Amino acid sequence: MSTAGLLLEDFDIEISNTRRTLERVPNDKTDWVPHPKSMPLGKLAMHCATLPHFGFYILEDDGMDMANSERPRADLTFTTREACLQHLDESAAKCRAALAAASDEHLAKVWPFSFGEHIISSVPRSKTFRLMCLNHLIHHTAQLGVYLRLNDIPVPALYGPSADEQWSPK
Repeated sequence: MSTAGLLLEDFDIEISNTRRTLERVPNDKTDWVPHPKSMPLGKLAMHCATLPHFGFYILEDDGMDMANSERPRADLTFTTREACLQHLDESAAKCRAALAAASDEHLAKVWPFSFGEHIISSVPRSKTFRLMCLNHLIHHTAQLGVYLRLNDIPVPALYGPSADEQWSPK
């Protein structure tokens, strides 16, 4: 199987998990924060919904300097759950198409990632995609699950049963 094929298997699972979590986000608690240093619930939801854009940039660009990026930053303004889900669907479709088209050679190229002079990473594009797109998405989707729990909103079963929902293989 190609590298892209392996990454697509994980990508599809994580987008599905993120979508099921975003489907629980209430329209009326988007300013809620668990701690003063935490991101508001709505902003976190939008961050999850738009993270696949960053995966697309990893696949399409030769590298990125976050201090001088020509790519637009995602708007993290939450308006409605439906709009948030639409952002996820659009960003995921664009990223998925780019990943499906990526060759093993393309994914093996080093993808320099920095913030000005500070090097964040300089590893193959496939590893950068796993770390900065997939793992980043998993992290924030799980964080969103904690926000749901703290607001007494049922948490979806993602990798097995949750306290609120029994999991069954599809």
